Amino acid sequence: MAQLPDRADIVVIGAGVVGNAAVSHLADLGWRSIVQIDKGPLPDPGGSTGHASNFVFPVDHSKEITDLTVDSLRQYDELGVLSLCGGIEVARSPERMQELTRRMTSARAWGVEAHLISPAEIQQLVPYCDARLLLGGFHTPTGAIVDPIRAGELMRERAESVGALTTCAETEVLDLEVEHGRIRRVVTDAGRIEAETVIIACGVWSPRIAALAGAAIPLTPAVHQMIDVGPIPQLEQTDQWISFPLLRDMDSLMYERQRGPDLEIGSYAHRPLLHHPDEIPPVGDHPGQATPTSFPFTEDDFTLQMQQAQQMFPELLTDPEPPRTAALNGLLSLTPDGGALIGETPEVAGLWSAAAVWIKEAAGVGRMLAELITDGTSEIDPHGSDIARFAPAQRTSSHVLSRAAEGFPKIYGITHPREQWLSDRPLRTSPFHPRTEVLGARYFEAAGWERPQWYEANADLLQEYGDQVDRRTAEWDRRWWSPIIEAEHRAMRDRVAMVDLGAFAIFDIHGPGAVDYLEQLAVARIDVRVGRVVYTPLLTPAGTFRSDLTIVRRGEEDFRVITGGAEGARDLTWFRGHLPADGSVQLTDATSAVTTLGLWGPRARDLLERVTEHDLASEAFGFGTAQDVQIGSVPASLLRISYVGELGWEIHLPVEHGLRVWDLLWGSGQDLGLVAAGIGVYGTTGRLEKGYRLMGAELNAEYDPVEADLALPKVKTHDFVGKQAYLAARAADPAALLCTVALDPVADDTEPRCPTGGEPVLTPDGEPILDAKGRRSYVTSAGPAPSLGCYLLMVYLPAQHAVEGTALQVEYLGRRLPLTVLTVGRTPAFDPQDLRMKG
Repeated sequence: MAQLPDRADIVVIGAGVVGNAAVSHLADLGWRSIVQIDKGPLPDPGGSTGHASNFVFPVDHSKEITDLTVDSLRQYDELGVLSLCGGIEVARSPERMQELTRRMTSARAWGVEAHLISPAEIQQLVPYCDARLLLGGFHTPTGAIVDPIRAGELMRERAESVGALTTCAETEVLDLEVEHGRIRRVVTDAGRIEAETVIIACGVWSPRIAALAGAAIPLTPAVHQMIDVGPIPQLEQTDQWISFPLLRDMDSLMYERQRGPDLEIGSYAHRPLLHHPDEIPPVGDHPGQATPTSFPFTEDDFTLQMQQAQQMFPELLTDPEPPRTAALNGLLSLTPDGGALIGETPEVAGLWSAAAVWIKEAAGVGRMLAELITDGTSEIDPHGSDIARFAPAQRTSSHVLSRAAEGFPKIYGITHPREQWLSDRPLRTSPFHPRTEVLGARYFEAAGWERPQWYEANADLLQEYGDQVDRRTAEWDRRWWSPIIEAEHRAMRDRVAMVDLGAFAIFDIHGPGAVDYLEQLAVARIDVRVGRVVYTPLLTPAGTFRSDLTIVRRGEEDFRVITGGAEGARDLTWFRGHLPADGSVQLTDATSAVTTLGLWGPRARDLLERVTEHDLASEAFGFGTAQDVQIGSVPASLLRISYVGELGWEIHLPVEHGLRVWDLLWGSGQDLGLVAAGIGVYGTTGRLEKGYRLMGAELNAEYDPVEADLALPKVKTHDFVGKQAYLAARAADPAALLCTVALDPVADDTEPRCPTGGEPVLTPDGEPILDAKGRRSYVTSAGPAPSLGCYLLMVYLPAQHAVEGTALQVEYLGRRLPLTVLTVGRTPAFDPQDLRMKG
């Protein structure tokens, strides 16, 4: 065992496949003082890497996860630890077959080879299965088996060969010492080591290690059952480790694969079996188990799955109780939303997480993490995996356990893109919640907030607007949607609507250094006159999108930052992480103190004038400005901006007055036709008609402001994060431009369909569209445009296709739907001169 140094530039805790990938890529990027620590022995320290079923299916509905997996496949192949065998997901039901068709859509969108195949083709590829049970399958020829233990050895050797790595096995971490909010030391049973960057890559133990520093890594260990039965003569005769594609029996929530002479059977169909990290015994303290993360097998949980496996592989599993070579309840990590936990922890600077990562994407995550630590940005957009995405309540063990229990069946389940989590709700509610409940709000969740998506009380609007509102006929398209959204939209455009925006995240920033601090982060100029509202992107060092928000100058040294609820925790971490050390700037998270109500529509001014004496005329209260007013006896701040393209204001007020203002507006607006409208209008129909971009959809770490048509006419003199890359993008021709496109009308005998986002956009000949950077065109957002009578999509297109009137196609659930480009860049399809909201 190597002697523990007393100092390192980076300490990596964990020698599973993720930690090993991280040290390798850190060394590749020039780091030369890396120490890796693990409590267990090497090469297999006893974590999930050693027992996980080490197969790689390359396609996920998430572009980020697919990109990480494809990158990992490339790395494993270069290391020589990959056995290419292909993989097949099979369907026993029509519902599953539709899901496999949707998977095919994702494969085309992300550029992964895949095929929908018939039962006969499945039988040919997997000769031992009973394909008569099946309706079809989804085949990915690049599916493979990886040896993660050998991969780890090679990754460590690569870092050691350049003198970058010291590995200390059988070394236990006892404490993490933090000073002034930053990690300073790792205390082990072999001594202390100073480091200002520490990576926790401990798998199921990660929460326990993070807690030593006062940080939270929100995951829980969960059981995944696996058995190996054999030897089986037919498999033994192949004389191969794996001779046919891995088969995922998706409707049974299980898989089967050859492992030499054995057949491995894995299940996600059993009840959720969740554990606490402190329940995992140390190495050597669990008789009868090969590793600490291999819990005793619970027979009763596997009875049905064994029967289903025998049904699927009758030729191989002829014995009612086939002999076993292994049977275990192996631990894996589950998080509140099923995603990975990558990035710097919100609580402790310099303390990084690389947790809840599957073997299939582990090598890619190692590269992503190394790039983030080194450059502050990564080639693959880390948005969906960012550990900072969770609000504090979502990082609690109670919430994690609730969501993990709900999420376990979703691993092989069919999950709709709009599907909502149901457990541990409500977690956060706005002050308007008692009124929105009475109106029959159907809530969608964002960062724990309950946001009304539409209101059942508005069902009578469907009669008022009749054939101006679409009725979706396909069951999949109707899920988590209501035609009431479109009716609310029409009522807003015709009259006036109130929108509960209580989920907004609000940060108050003040101090003598506030202007300089915000100028260093924002693309737009912040040193504007008091009362101005500034919409601005925040960029990564690579000049791509990190955030997208509004900043109000409330005084010479006072500013208010307003950002979307779903992005609030990430943005708060970003702002806190850039605070100057001299104390010249103070940041207050005012999210729980200030609430927001939106009021928009042609009668919005008429209504607001009834409850305030303030002059609301355009001459006195121009667009893009903020003023403090009184609404009745309540002090409030009005922002004349709009995300739906209508005259109106955001009303910001103390939480304790929220209900009073709702009631005052509601009572004063009934004769004006006031309705409550949900986020379905605010975030989808109204937004798309105006072509407004959404963080995490159109705005991500793969595209820049020039491509999104958000570059400003002039570049401010003040330096800011990403400025050099931004200047370079402005000087070059954009590789792609963001466009608004419309689905063409369908024939009377053709059922209209409604893409949800993530679908591939193709040429009229059905060919994929790639820009000069190799990025494929796909739908970033989609939804109806009731005011235009069409269905809109947003998509980045290369210049030759980004032309108004260009004909294209989108693939959706096996169908090719015709498209026409409506507008290019920022020009909205509805009210292109913005007369309605600026009048």
